[in-house]
Amino acid sequence: MALIRSLPLEYGINFIGRRGLFLAFSAFLMLGSIGLFFTQGLNFGVDFRGGILMELRTEGPADLKALRERVSGLGLGEVTLQEFGEPTDVLINIERQEGAEDEQIKAIQLVREAFGEGVEIRRQEFVGPKVGGELKQAGMLATVLALLGIGLYIWFRFEWHFSLAALIALAHDVVATIGFYALTQIEFNLATLAAVLTIAGYSINDTVVIFDRVRETLRKYKKLPLGQVLNRSINLTLSRTVLTSVTTLLALGALFFFGGEVIRGFTAGLIWGVVIGTYSSVGLAVPVLTFMKLRRGGEEDDAEAKGTPAKAS
Repeated sequence: MALIRSLPLEYGINFIGRRGLFLAFSAFLMLGSIGLFFTQGLNFGVDFRGGILMELRTEGPADLKALRERVSGLGLGEVTLQEFGEPTDVLINIERQEGAEDEQIKAIQLVREAFGEGVEIRRQEFVGPKVGGELKQAGMLATVLALLGIGLYIWFRFEWHFSLAALIALAHDVVATIGFYALTQIEFNLATLAAVLTIAGYSINDTVVIFDRVRETLRKYKKLPLGQVLNRSINLTLSRTVLTSVTTLLALGALFFFGGEVIRGFTAGLIWGVVIGTYSSVGLAVPVLTFMKLRRGGEEDDAEAKGTPAKAS
């Protein structure tokens, strides 16, 4: 209780003095993520690549080898099977069949007949390649427009220096999250794309809180060196930032372990995004401001040179 009553705390950590380390780590993370995207690629789900998705449940623990043998001779092309949460649940991905919708329905019927009555078909979906391509384009457009909209909001609320720093941090978060999905090969579908956009919103929320304190501190300590102003702003908001992130991670952890396989990829991306978004707000967005000439408002006071707030007139 004493800790809560004393918030916000000022820790006196020299974040700006370590900005070189932060910027080097961020550059490594972005380059690594880009490299993973082009070398390993994303494990696109049916939403984006098109095809047939089926979820089935067996009476006992699924024998994937036996199930593969049943569908391997059906002539359906590439078919992948994987456990989906419980040992009895299996997810099947089948490449799109040549022809119209009737051919896809025939393929689903062939799989049903191959498995027989001992297997329960719980879900089946079909997405054509044209729809998948359109969803890819719409997803990329939504991400770009979201970032630009956030940048314009920051520009309107603060000034262009803050907007540029926020966009750099947001691009870092999005690229790092794409790299996370490329590294883990978690299925990338519409739900995980929603996770990417959610991460951008969460990250900018943290960044705006710190930027607001930066603007306030710039006005109070007009003669204080910029590095000290930024350090003070980060430290004054650090307790809020950490508590918010930890609380969010507790909720996401419960969803990840107990929410089921359907939302596990979405939740895993959010967990990563909360961690990387919190880091970028503190270790990237604010340090980038040191390379910009920020305007300082407010009245001058001799006390400001000593690092104390000016008295109200």
